[in-house]
Amino acid sequence: MTATQSQRTVRIGAGAGYSGDRIEPAVELAEHGALDYLVFECLAERTIAIAQQARSKDPQLGYDPLLETRMKAVLPAALRNGVRIISNMGAANPLAAARKTAEIARSLGLGEVKIAAVTGDDVLDVVRQGDFCFVESGERVSDKDRLVSANAYLGASAIIDALAAGAQIVLTGRVADPSLFVAPLIHEFGWRMDDWQTLGQATVIGHLLECAGQITGGYFADPGFKDVPELARLGFPIAEVGPDGAVIVTKLAQAGGRVTEATCKEQLLYEIHDPQRYLQPDVVADFSQVRVAQEAPDRVRVSGGRGTPRTDTLKVSVAYFDGYIGEGQISYGGPGALARARLALDIVRERLTLTGVQTRELRFDLIGVNALHGETAAAGYAEPYEVRARVAGRTASLAEAVRIGNEVETLYTNGPAGGGGVTKLAREVVAVQSVLLPREHVTPAFSMVEA
Repeated sequence: MTATQSQRTVRIGAGAGYSGDRIEPAVELAEHGALDYLVFECLAERTIAIAQQARSKDPQLGYDPLLETRMKAVLPAALRNGVRIISNMGAANPLAAARKTAEIARSLGLGEVKIAAVTGDDVLDVVRQGDFCFVESGERVSDKDRLVSANAYLGASAIIDALAAGAQIVLTGRVADPSLFVAPLIHEFGWRMDDWQTLGQATVIGHLLECAGQITGGYFADPGFKDVPELARLGFPIAEVGPDGAVIVTKLAQAGGRVTEATCKEQLLYEIHDPQRYLQPDVVADFSQVRVAQEAPDRVRVSGGRGTPRTDTLKVSVAYFDGYIGEGQISYGGPGALARARLALDIVRERLTLTGVQTRELRFDLIGVNALHGETAAAGYAEPYEVRARVAGRTASLAEAVRIGNEVETLYTNGPAGGGGVTKLAREVVAVQSVLLPREHVTPAFSMVEA
């Protein structure tokens, strides 16, 4: 580590926590955050499967649908202020995303911009040719004859290489969410890739920031118990990181929301199965000794992340077609609404049996009564004034799925009084499960595109 590296603080902002997230908070960070990096985390496991479907229809697509809108909004301020951008908005087609971003930069007259596309996560051919079983169900992958995608969770390495080559924007496909934040820290501070303790703390930082507004009060607020100001103007977080991995989580003073010990602790536990063994491609992180301390309003210090050597395998999300879902909904209101809704469900249940609709799964829900927590939890509450009945089933064919919604629709004229607002749908299901793939089958790389 050089003398400069040992003294400076790196400022990283979170620009998005999912594909459809708000855009204004990222622009605010690019303009006023004095950032070194702005990271957009936009991929869920199902999101990349949807992107693969889009790419199969048009080879120039497959990247995040908001890529253009985001880049047009944020590039001018980011490049003017020397903010480098890292994002998995490349989704199923990072190269096309990089080319599109270069096109946008040219159209905005932003001068020379170096854009890198990180590839290597698409391992569909490897999974098809191998003998793998799903971690979740134990089923053989080869028994699924309609695979859509298989994407390995890459780590930080190719992003680091792209930054070292001078990339101002790095667009990836499937990279582990924390790795998007770990990579610039390794690049800036020169940490070793086997410095497990520091990489564990870096993973804590990435995990805290990856969901953007969740750590500034989004998905946290509960009026009267956990109040958060100005949620309509929620600001996204900034991490101020020192060369030893010490971090202050904060936000812009003028932005809505709040950064507290509680918001940080809730996000720290978000989607964590085993806090002592959070498996990531760069490190097995240990969150069990993390300490969270409020240093000032909207300034929280987080320390104590640790780690052990990374595993020999990478998680791969495998998406496949898994039948169809048919659904119908109808609302009832006023006195006796609950009794009429229950009668409606009884009618549809009997009709599906009488007409021989073949289903693999079937649900009958009263939204507002038992759809989330079942009949037992609902028993102690007063009867609602309005309720929505929903019937949903999984079928082997689209035709059978359509029949479920149709039976709900017939309640208009063949069911209880006062039903209205019927909706129905039938769609193909893309299911996602995981396999573990030895690292030697995955080769991360990057390509540079210049605008």
